[in-house]
Amino acid sequence: MKKILIGIVTGIICGMFASGGGLILVPIFTCIFKLDEKEARATSIFCILPMVVLTSIIYSKNDFIDWSLGMKCAIGGAIGGFIGSKILSKIPDKILKVAFIGFMFYAGFSIILK
Repeated sequence: MKKILIGIVTGIICGMFASGGGLILVPIFTCIFKLDEKEARATSIFCILPMVVLTSIIYSKNDFIDWSLGMKCAIGGAIGGFIGSKILSKIPDKILKVAFIGFMFYAGFSIILK
């Protein structure tokens, strides 16, 4: 039940704020479920897929999607995701953890300063 509740909360946050579920799931998977860094990231990507599909359908019905921009970014995202998944297997867990923390601080400060 705890795992489903975590999924529900992550889905709500992802749907409301369009934040990557990985920002929530990766720390939960590493801290609560004790997954290693690579397994946590891969599992979060798997969990995010249904959330993204469903929220995209709802956003589309409400005419909130810029299809031209979205398709171009989706193509780039697919290419980048492929490259990132290949790089992930070569980076030590400690470096992944530090890079993730750095990205979180950067994202947080960027939002505050805008």
